[in-house]
Amino acid sequence: MKVLHLLASPVHSGPAETVTQLALAQRALGHEVTIAIDRKRKRSTSEELAAPRLEALGLLDASGLELSVKSTPWAMLRDVLTLRRLRVDVVHSHFSHDHTLLALGRPAAAKLVRSVHAPRSLTALTPAADLWTVPTEDLTRRLLGQRVTVLPALVDRSFVPGERVALRASLGLGPGPLVGMVSTMQPSRRHDLAIDAFSLVLQRVPGATLVLVGDGAGEPALRAQVAAAGLEGKVVFAGYQSGERFVHHLQALDEVWLLGLGNDFSGRAAAQARACDVRVVSVDEGALPRMADVVVEPSAQALAEVALRPQRREVVMESNEAIARRLMALLDR
Repeated sequence: MKVLHLLASPVHSGPAETVTQLALAQRALGHEVTIAIDRKRKRSTSEELAAPRLEALGLLDASGLELSVKSTPWAMLRDVLTLRRLRVDVVHSHFSHDHTLLALGRPAAAKLVRSVHAPRSLTALTPAADLWTVPTEDLTRRLLGQRVTVLPALVDRSFVPGERVALRASLGLGPGPLVGMVSTMQPSRRHDLAIDAFSLVLQRVPGATLVLVGDGAGEPALRAQVAAAGLEGKVVFAGYQSGERFVHHLQALDEVWLLGLGNDFSGRAAAQARACDVRVVSVDEGALPRMADVVVEPSAQALAEVALRPQRREVVMESNEAIARRLMALLDR
């Protein structure tokens, strides 16, 4: 099949990582696959731009779609007309902007797949589709009568267990037990709660270090919180990391705390951590409970109580190939 993914974002984060891995897995099965992204916004203050990565992988669509929420009405009309002229078997849209354009510019004879990556994106105004994907089983009940399947997080094969001791030395993170968070610093991710919990963890495990991987608007307030709690030297602000550096930071951890989600409820960070043999502690949100070793209430006391314990849980993860094969088999039928 000839498959086109629509992803109205210029950065390689959130659902973009899962979409890229899905496209690669579909291509490995013999399909012709491209990804159209936001081509209007060419700069990002911190996050990695998607275009160079997709171009290097041979996945970047060249049909001329601008596909941006910042597009003018005229540019959106051009996108609609471009979509109508395309000759593809499947168009798979991922964001609300993509859904809207596709509703107006469906290519002739193409099957439509719509992915809902966060519950808030599924509304009564979301256009119809031949097949839906959702990140969690409970969301399938909101699409009764529709063809729907769960699309879990797909993980790049570079996420494997690493040599923790050597990685900690190379990253300057110290030898003691390492707890990490890997997310944008915004209120929904609860970094402030993690810092409060870590103060309690240190009473039991004084050699531990908290590593915060990421950046965001909340960083100044979090740095002030760390200073006020006297945790400087025990909490490391590692900054935004991508590619191999991100993988290495994750591999160096003993445990990752995932305390909230943004626009991707598939819990991709939990899947990446499990692939690296890192213990996962999470709140009950999205697909996190399915992949976590321990699920906790979002309180500092509850988090501190379960932190850096030996408790693990066996979780069977579906491979990227199996996920792609299942999705394409549904489209075949």
